[in-house]
Parts: sequence; C-alpha cells; structure tokens
Amino acid sequence: MFKAKMADAKVLKDMMGAISILVDEATFDLTPEGITLRAMDPSRVAMVDFEWPKTVFDEYSCSETMKMCINISEMLKLLRRTGKDESVELSLDEKSGKLKISIRGNYSRTFNMPTLEAMDEEVPTPKVNFNVKAKTTTQGLREAIEDASLVSDHVRIEADQEKMIMNASGDIMGARIEFKAGDDVLLEMTAKEASKATFSLSYLSEIVKAAVPTSEIVVIEFSTDMPIKLDFQQDKDGQLKFFLAPRIEVE
Repeated sequence: MFKAKMADAKVLKDMMGAISILVDEATFDLTPEGITLRAMDPSRVAMVDFEWPKTVFDEYSCSETMKMCINISEMLKLLRRTGKDESVELSLDEKSGKLKISIRGNYSRTFNMPTLEAMDEEVPTPKVNFNVKAKTTTQGLREAIEDASLVSDHVRIEADQEKMIMNASGDIMGARIEFKAGDDVLLEMTAKEASKATFSLSYLSEIVKAAVPTSEIVVIEFSTDMPIKLDFQQDKDGQLKFFLAPRIEVE
C-alpha cells in the first residue's frame, strides 16, 4: 500500500508539469524511502532524473517497493483543479490498479485514476566528465534562452573561468548573450577548461520554462560536444535534473 500527502498541492502540480515536458507515461519507483523517476523522451534526446524522499511529504507511507505507471497529462488535468491552500493525497491500491487522488480545500473531491502497465526499462545516468559548472538564476537562464530563440532554433553555449556566452545564429539575425561571473544571473562559475557545445533551443526552452515554478537556482554542467546537465535546486529535499544531448555541428 502506498499513501502520500502534501499540504500544498501546487508543489506536486508544478513538479508533474516539469516532468510532463519530456514524458507522457511515466513509471515511478515507489519505495519506503521515497519516489524516484528516471526516463527519456521518445526521441531519446533528453532525460529527466527526479527524486522526492519521504521528507518532502507531510505524510508518507509505502509498505514495499513497487512501480507505478501513470499518464502525466491526465494527472495534470486533475491537479490543475487545485487552488490556493489546498492539500492533495495520493493512495495506490495495487489490487484494483487505481490511483486515488484526493484534493481538500474549500470542499473535498476524490478522483480514481487507472494506472498503466509499468515499463521495466532501466535508464542509466549518463557518465560524463563535466569541465564547466555554472550556477545561474532559473529565471535569468529562461530569459536568455528566450532571447536566443528569437533568431535561431539552436544555441552554442561557451564558457571559461570568467564568463558564459550563448551564441545563436539564424538566416537573418544573430544574437550573443554574455554572463559574467558574479553578476545577477551568473552566480558562480568554474571551468577546468574552456568548453563549448550546441543544443536544441526547443528542448532547452521547454525544460527551463517548465522548471521555473519548481526552482529559483539551476546548476549547469557541460563539456565540449557532450550532454548538458541542468540541476534545478529544490527548496525542500529532492532533486530535479535534466540531461540534453548536444547537437553535433560539422565545421
């Protein structure tokens, strides 16, 4: 039996919204210690790595390790019905295959949502040696990505010890966005060696935009022509990380 309660339903709604950017049907691992999910998008270009220990919840109980596969979009339809100061409780009955979602606020309502057949695929964490590590504000990164998206569908990110630069080049216009260590957006910067890599702006934009409600600070790590890792720092315990494969350009 699995049961978890959050006093603020918005926290769950925002996190499910971030996960839904990459996956529609998600298989969560439920354990006595908490909830985890590691999944790739259908094109296998991006990956989400999510973890909520039981300390994130106001109440949490899970009698044994189990898997729960749900349609995130359908769950979000229900969670979007939550308002301010409303709580949400999840309970899973493996025998019936139903996830019960109870929302309580000015009035109470309960939805019974069918679970799906769990996927057995194990998604390993990418083994990458990152040469660059930058800490930025999530909103600042979002604004920079939106600037780059005005002129192109991809962006080249370059970094050294002192700065991080985003270069976007389209058929008509180009854009150069520069952050210097210690400014209002680039809070910290370290680089073992100067690095650069190109990424799809459609993926970056969707990921960062969706993660903004969950996190104020993001730690970015990358190396030349290697995947980028976006670690959105959480106010409570837990983690929300995304990995995105680079776009390899021919010189």
